[in-house]
Amino acid sequence: MTHSYFITGTDTEVGKTLVTAAIVYKLNQSKHGSASAFKPLVAGTYIDQVGQLRNEDIETYVIAGGNKIPREFLCPYVLEFPAAPHLVAKEKGVKLDPQEMLKGFQGIQHTVDHVIVEGAGGFLTPINETQDLSDFCKLIDLPLILSVGIRLGCLNHTLLTVEAIEKRGLKLAGWVANCISHEMPYRDENINALRDLITTPLLGVIEHLPKSLQKAVNAPYSLEAIKFAADSIVLPNEEFD
Repeated sequence: MTHSYFITGTDTEVGKTLVTAAIVYKLNQSKHGSASAFKPLVAGTYIDQVGQLRNEDIETYVIAGGNKIPREFLCPYVLEFPAAPHLVAKEKGVKLDPQEMLKGFQGIQHTVDHVIVEGAGGFLTPINETQDLSDFCKLIDLPLILSVGIRLGCLNHTLLTVEAIEKRGLKLAGWVANCISHEMPYRDENINALRDLITTPLLGVIEHLPKSLQKAVNAPYSLEAIKFAADSIVLPNEEFD
């Protein structure tokens, strides 16, 4: 059984990268075979301590995957400015092409047993003037895992995203509750409400990261943070493998 998934989110900054990295790490530590992350596009870079241009999501994937896949293969489009990708790309004269993203995905797919693909922003983030990330989801045809940022507004954002996924005929394999807000009123009640409203399983609750594990600005998640999240997640249908 393959454990390849597309990780989408209810919004930006809802823990998609942490969920992606945690699943990659979990697979690589298990009996399921090798795994790597892939991201069709990123927006936002920084200069690291040795003067190299880096993206924090890609660097997190390198850590989670044990440096097995060269970072240049993990993402075909790296845009420097952290904003809506299609707007940044248009300003730079770059065409974001889902077919090029597909080629990058297939390259990783031929290298490892499982590919965990992370989207950019929310499920319907535009790629260009006529296409969004849901179109790329259709191309690769993977089950989706939804990272839900548990904060005010998460019920509406989650249900709208689930509806959009189902409307496009895509399969939602499960969802992860990512407790990104340290003080969330009715946190457990919100999670339980979503469990009642979503027919696919809750795959885990990632508690708010302890201060020692929180990610710095312009830096990847640490291996310890990735392990913390991995310990909180089960894979879809894991009990049947």
